Amino acid sequence: MGTRTVRLDDEAEQTLDRVRTLTGLSISEVLKHGLSAYETDVLEQARRKPYEIFRQLDLGAGGYAIAPAREAKSALAEVIRRKHSR
Repeated sequence: MGTRTVRLDDEAEQTLDRVRTLTGLSISEVLKHGLSAYETDVLEQARRKPYEIFRQLDLGAGGYAIAPAREAKSALAEVIRRKHSR
């Protein structure tokens, strides 16, 4: 078992006091529960696949696409025409 020294700012101290008051746990127990909860969150994030992350992005209908894929060549030509007609 290790001993750690931790410095907390005022906001973290107030949060720790509120949690201790609400739960009746010691400082060590509160910190252990917090570390366990954070570990669970980190492991969940590490397991996410790129598609799961992409699904959470709200790109709206069609995302950033300016045209359906089947019209990509003509859409690209139009974008180039607009860019160089300035």
